[in-house]
Amino acid sequence: MYYSKEKVKLLSPSSLSFVGDAVFGLLVRERLAEINRPSGQLHSASVSFVSAGGQVKAYELIKDMLTEEETAVFKRGRNFHTGRSPKNASHGDYHIATGVETLFGYLHLCGETERLNQLFSLIWEDFSATI
Repeated sequence: MYYSKEKVKLLSPSSLSFVGDAVFGLLVRERLAEINRPSGQLHSASVSFVSAGGQVKAYELIKDMLTEEETAVFKRGRNFHTGRSPKNASHGDYHIATGVETLFGYLHLCGETERLNQLFSLIWEDFSATI
């Protein structure tokens, strides 16, 4: 289900990151499924990619390619105060990860599938070398 950019811009960063978390996780799982390993190994690999640390690494790979609009969406998510304390990440990493999730949620809900896949392909190219 896709929405107009105007409508998506009205959604809270919390809602966008909620969707973006699922989108990022699904993209990782789709790529991992191609590897054809036991599900336990796939799950372990998935956790390392979808973690705050993995998403910080993902951001470092794509940050210079983001448009002004995408950077603004990322910053909106990064600066959003969730009121939660991260369990396995620093506060800084947690906020960057939230920004990445917000960006992915935004792109997905706007129907920017081609752009989403372009950014994720760069991330996956780097991540897959470690599997």
